[in-house]
Amino acid sequence: MIVLEYLPNGNLQTFLRNDRARNKAVYGNLYGASASLTSRDLMKYAFDVANGMAFLSSMSILHRDLAARNVLVSDDKRCKVSDFGFARDVIESHQYEMKSQGRVPVRWMSPEALNDHIFTSQSDVWAYGVLLWEIVTLGCIPYTGMSAKQVIRKITNGYRMTRPRHCSQDMYTIMLSCWEEAPEARPSFKELTNSLNELLVADYDVLAFGEFEEALYDNVDKYDSDEKC
Repeated sequence: MIVLEYLPNGNLQTFLRNDRARNKAVYGNLYGASASLTSRDLMKYAFDVANGMAFLSSMSILHRDLAARNVLVSDDKRCKVSDFGFARDVIESHQYEMKSQGRVPVRWMSPEALNDHIFTSQSDVWAYGVLLWEIVTLGCIPYTGMSAKQVIRKITNGYRMTRPRHCSQDMYTIMLSCWEEAPEARPSFKELTNSLNELLVADYDVLAFGEFEEALYDNVDKYDSDEKC
């Protein structure tokens, strides 16, 4: 038998989408001060995940499938990294080369993972940047409107998702740092926790939901089915 903690709020992706859907009916595009989730709430979720991944990284464990759907939310709204089906222990080599063919989370994968099948803690950092984008957009599908094949081609050619209009430049800069082409140029999870903590301490709204782009939610369900291919 395995005893697991009960996390009643389910996965973060659904939690974010449900909150947005619940408030959209009342506030329309003015998803601001009256919304149940605040900018600080979302920053705290981002910090929780980075902190959890910093621990995994310190133990030389690769997650390889980090995404909002694989983060669970506790009763007190604390986010906890879960779903270690793809995880690998890489204490000696610090990297993992995938040799078998199977379905992979294309939209969260770094260029070296997509093209060379090489996974390291820094490829988890890339995925974390995509997860940040999910948090900022309240559960939108990354690379909205693109098929998995288009995502692979665009990333290989240097494309990066643009800054959502309601997202501050400070937060977007953190995302971009996770998406550096060279793995060694990306921050560590420890550095990410420090950067996010600085934003939390600064205590200003890094997200202005009054400017939320409804177009981000176009075809939100259409591409859920090909998040792994």
